[in-house]
Amino acid sequence: MSDTMNTMGAYMVMSFFCAQFLVAFGQSNIGTMLALYGAEGLKAMNLPGEATVVGMILLTAMVNLLVGSASAKWALIGPILVPMLMAVGISPELSQAAYRVGDSVSNIISPLMVFFPLVVVYCQRYVKSTGIGTLASLMMPFSIAMLIGWTIFLLAYWALGIPLGIAAPYTYTM
Repeated sequence: MSDTMNTMGAYMVMSFFCAQFLVAFGQSNIGTMLALYGAEGLKAMNLPGEATVVGMILLTAMVNLLVGSASAKWALIGPILVPMLMAVGISPELSQAAYRVGDSVSNIISPLMVFFPLVVVYCQRYVKSTGIGTLASLMMPFSIAMLIGWTIFLLAYWALGIPLGIAAPYTYTM
């Protein structure tokens, strides 16, 4: 039992500081400020919607390398990016779809993915020297190919006007 509590101690300390950060982030309204200033910046750049969506996909893919949990990642960037993109005319539904594309493509190269250690163990059955770097470098071409393919797929859906879902538009008008 003492061994279990020893391993739980680090988790409890980390959870405490994460909770403190989340409360401070929520009470400070930094997310709202980032959304407002980000929307102003996007409006000033006058990027086409497609470029903005590609940027969100790339941002999500990069954040995925640092934050393993999809729900934690959405809780962190969703309240900032959705209002920001709504201000430049991109619907919340399209923001969610772009998030899912960016989130899915970099899972296999992120050591923070829940199943990453399991995949390493399975690889070690066949190649004993396999490690985190070996698996990440092996999966990198697949990750890049999926990033390009899914992004083109989402943009093609948008260009062809194929609905994302029931009454789910691509654009948002204020």
